[in-house]
Amino acid sequence: MTDDVNAGTSSRVWRGRILRATTAVAALGLVAAVVASPRPARGDLAGASDATLVAVAPPRTTLVCAGPLILPAAGSADSAFNRVPVAPVTRVDAVTAPGADATAATGSLALLGAATATAALDPSTGSASAGIDGPSAPVVVQADPAGSDPARAAGVTSALVTAGDLRGLTASSCQRPATDLWLVGGSTEISSSADLVIDNAGSTSSDVTVEVWGPSGKVELAGGEHVLVAPGSEQVVGLPGIAAEQRRLVVHLAAAGGNIAAHVQDSLLRGFTPAGTDLVVPGAAPATRQVVSGIVVGASTVADSDPAVLRVLVPGGTAATAQITMLGPDGVVALPGADSIDVAPGEVTDVPLGGLPPGAYTAVVDAPVPLVAAAMITRPGLPGELDDTPTLERAWVASATSGAGSLVAVPRGTSASLVIGAVAAGADTTAGGAVTANLRALGPDGSVVTERAISVAAGSTTHLDVANLGLGVTGIELEPAGDDPAGVRFAWSLIVTVTQADGELVSVLLPTPDGQDVKQVPVRAGTRLGLG
Repeated sequence: MTDDVNAGTSSRVWRGRILRATTAVAALGLVAAVVASPRPARGDLAGASDATLVAVAPPRTTLVCAGPLILPAAGSADSAFNRVPVAPVTRVDAVTAPGADATAATGSLALLGAATATAALDPSTGSASAGIDGPSAPVVVQADPAGSDPARAAGVTSALVTAGDLRGLTASSCQRPATDLWLVGGSTEISSSADLVIDNAGSTSSDVTVEVWGPSGKVELAGGEHVLVAPGSEQVVGLPGIAAEQRRLVVHLAAAGGNIAAHVQDSLLRGFTPAGTDLVVPGAAPATRQVVSGIVVGASTVADSDPAVLRVLVPGGTAATAQITMLGPDGVVALPGADSIDVAPGEVTDVPLGGLPPGAYTAVVDAPVPLVAAAMITRPGLPGELDDTPTLERAWVASATSGAGSLVAVPRGTSASLVIGAVAAGADTTAGGAVTANLRALGPDGSVVTERAISVAAGSTTHLDVANLGLGVTGIELEPAGDDPAGVRFAWSLIVTVTQADGELVSVLLPTPDGQDVKQVPVRAGTRLGLG
């Protein structure tokens, strides 16, 4: 079973503002005479039938893209040894796609907190995709609605480091800010580093409550559990400083006052040899079923020291037996010795995936109580110059809610492939027929380079090379067809790789789901006026 993550410091690591809450925030109860709400307030259900539906314009889409990697702090190792001998090559790419009326959105890319945009998204000028090389901060992508439809946009941050402590391909899709985030992955063992990065692209401060679980249960954090993130800013928390010596991590963030985006920068060293760097991104909230797509493994045995792993946590107080179903190219594949596991409440557990035949898989984890899950895949490399230990590349794969149409941006300079799984909703993941979807590959100007129907049998996973879809692909969208079997849904991801002399570097990207298409909201007369 592999161990992941790191314990490091950084010039961006924020140490001093992890606050223990000592005061409560007073709520100002201003109630307007007319209230617009998607649903009635609890005390006003009797008047819900009096509500009038009012048309509303779709909102602007906002995505937050991870900033540059946090570099090892100067002086944290032998000054004669350069821990980052080559500079990371970092880039943010963004793309917009046509909506239902065939119109792609316009938008912009700007550094977090900046007043002006750095790049524009404008399909009318042939620029439905745009990028920023070497951003000095996180990037905010904003896209305006296209007609009456919400803007469809996606973005990705990629960072390539070919040598040194941070060797690896680190890529993550830009996030829709939210108030409740679960990050499954990382470690604070010695030789690991784990930095929690929280971005606030909104206009109000966000008070973020941090919870951490490890192998022995929920961790009592040193220094407090609250982080205040000002609008248009970023805070970085070194997890080894607040949750030391945790071999396996799960982090939960709950934000009050404003939406946030977040990730954990996870890296591992074995002596002088790098053993992978990646970003742990938010996955699906606790549920009785978790689906993880994009698990692509090579040949392995159950005795391998660095297999792919599946990480699970039951955050509640009830123990559970979890069923793990691996969906391969031809259907369900038995996981040697681990099709069913007992999960203690609050304890982070890693399940090794060694022994699976080579190929692409979708993992389905079922339990009678809510749990969270993620996977980590590995790629062995050659020994480095300083010792005989082989290098290792690691990539985290978050769980995701399957089904809705979605879009993913393809990072420039990488080779890419799609992993698409079809999962039936019931206990039998193979029930139902084949599910179909429309796959579109987009070019730099927003035009459709390739469009084809994809059919995947329920309970199986398929793997497609993006190079076969055409040249210059900047984005890929997948939309379920209307005649799919009831209860069978897609779960998919994009695998990106860079091949170099000492081994393959890899990362896994989740698609950005389409935004909610709310065209009307009920407006009703309020039953109370004034304060209180």
